[in-house]
Amino acid sequence: MEFKRCERCGCFFASNDNVCYNCGAKERFEMSKFKTYIEENNISNINSLNNLSVETGISTKTLNRFLSYNDFSEIAEQINLK
Repeated sequence: MEFKRCERCGCFFASNDNVCYNCGAKERFEMSKFKTYIEENNISNINSLNNLSVETGISTKTLNRFLSYNDFSEIAEQINLK
């Protein structure tokens, strides 16, 4: 277990996760919302990170972080945001 800084709120915590315990529920909810949006919509219609943020209700900072994950690298390349 490592001592880390939460990628969401910036507080320090000890865990193997990237976000602290307090931010974990919101992180899982937004990740699920993002995955559902990607599955249900045509990604080729997304032309900017701001539009994606408006459509999903997820901040651009969080979307940037999600798109940097290996699971979403293909999507990031498709919408030219990486």
